[in-house]
Amino acid sequence: MTESAPAGDLEGREILIAVTGGIAAYKTATLVSRLVQRSAGVTVVMSESAKKFIGPATFAALTGRRVHTRSFNRENPLGPHIELARDADIFCIAPATANFLGKVANGISDDLPSTTYLCCTCPVIMAPAMNCEMWDSPAVKRNVTQLKSDGVLMVGPGEGWLSCRTKGAGRMAEPDEIAAAIVKAL
Repeated sequence: MTESAPAGDLEGREILIAVTGGIAAYKTATLVSRLVQRSAGVTVVMSESAKKFIGPATFAALTGRRVHTRSFNRENPLGPHIELARDADIFCIAPATANFLGKVANGISDDLPSTTYLCCTCPVIMAPAMNCEMWDSPAVKRNVTQLKSDGVLMVGPGEGWLSCRTKGAGRMAEPDEIAAAIVKAL
């Protein structure tokens, strides 16, 4: 927890975090930890590709809650995408990959994070993360413009060293920056 972040300032708030399939998913574990330390109730949903970068057990340990990875299960008869979206005070997607941005900007929902996004009526924050050439592509720029016009708050991306061994824009915002945006939006 940062020194400027009071320990109980998110008490009673339900924060829904979606993790999509990018290497920056490791930073989302720090974000989740920071939010829990601030007394938020945090629930995590993951895409199948996210599980290739970080395991659900990590988020379960950090939140003390079940991690949702499937669109259909017995515990959520209405579907986790509906029930979790209804309970959330805010929905944050970190990392938000180019694939995720493209899907939801065009109303496509073929996994748990994207169907949950379409069910959300609460504020939505996305933290894009991708290769710099992907970030600069006209298609991604169009999708980001559409999502912003839909009311989505974008945090980042930043510039710096990327996992593709280049420097440029596309680096996911730091966990404390995303947490600050969540607090501000709430």
